[in-house]
Amino acid sequence: MSTVDESRQLKIINELRVFIKKVLSDPTIAVKSMEIARKYRDDPDADEKIAREIGANTSVRIPEKFSDADRMFLEIIQEVLDDEGALY
Repeated sequence: MSTVDESRQLKIINELRVFIKKVLSDPTIAVKSMEIARKYRDDPDADEKIAREIGANTSVRIPEKFSDADRMFLEIIQEVLDDEGALY
């Protein structure tokens, strides 16, 4: 693995650590994030709308240009929504 790849992975890990700390210190973040995601799930540009509203309503800030960790967070939200849909 190259140094560039290692640096990129370290950056993703650090971003996710900060995010996990926020979620653990404020459990309403997960609930609010999922409520927002449900609202925009089928909209065009859903990820952008979800990211913007999560940023406006929680302490999680997702910049306009998504980082790898931001994309991963949004993908995980979609996976959770897919899992919810499969239960019903």
